Amino acid sequence: MAEEKLSGVFAPVATPFEADDVRYDWLAENLEKLGRSGLKGYLALGSNGEFMSLTRGEQLEVLRVFAEHKGGKTVMAGTARESTRETIEFSRQAAETGVDFVSVLTPHYFARRTTDEVLIRYYTEVADNVPVPVLLYNAPGFAGGVQLSPAVVRELAAHPNIVGMKDSSPSGMNSYLSATRDSDAFDVLAGSANFFYTALVCGAAGGVISLANLLPDECCRLYDAFIRGDFEQAQRLHFRLIALNKAVSGRAGVAGVKAAMDLMGYRGGAPRRPFLPLEEAARQAIREALEKEGVL
Repeated sequence: MAEEKLSGVFAPVATPFEADDVRYDWLAENLEKLGRSGLKGYLALGSNGEFMSLTRGEQLEVLRVFAEHKGGKTVMAGTARESTRETIEFSRQAAETGVDFVSVLTPHYFARRTTDEVLIRYYTEVADNVPVPVLLYNAPGFAGGVQLSPAVVRELAAHPNIVGMKDSSPSGMNSYLSATRDSDAFDVLAGSANFFYTALVCGAAGGVISLANLLPDECCRLYDAFIRGDFEQAQRLHFRLIALNKAVSGRAGVAGVKAAMDLMGYRGGAPRRPFLPLEEAARQAIREALEKEGVL
């Protein structure tokens, strides 16, 4: 059941702000529009969702918006905290809103003390005490350099309530796919358009792609082409998405994704302060990149 729900393309949905306030109505509008695409589902409260800039109350309200507007889509929720106790507590609260999975980033404030043993204990305790399936989230760029080792992933993949992982590390997914190749109940998801196609070739179940916030069907076309065996088309789309990803999130991060969403008819809004929206020259560069690739 988990494998079926994790196969496909997911959008790590952005949280729209206006004057530094969450615009829940804009989020609902985006979800209604994304719901008409071929996306398999959403990641709520991920990096693009600026979870670290939201209060707990705001996070729970965001999840309630997802619950009301998910339709038939699968919803993952980012629930990581630095302590095991808080992660369990918030994961349980998230589960009560109706999410299908929780996605748990590695703890990292004391990065040098975050050993393999610490990570195994952390994820095991969370998975033992959360009523929905758990996904590991490996993103050393957002976690003080803390990275899950293939050996840790292999051990955790044997836990009955740990069903997969999202990998956004630059080192490549092959080691994780290799470490879990004998597990029929553990799926690996690519965390970037830059290696989405190559991850599928090596056995990934799908991807959580920031470009899906603004180009959901373009991302789904790559996945669909791969599934039906049209590898030539999938490769063409792969290189197109890489160019777009470089121009949008690669150049400007979340602010770039939000600016591109505005251009594509979604409600991106501004990042939450202290981070700043793009200046006009940067917005124009994104517009030109979207026009060059024929999507705007």
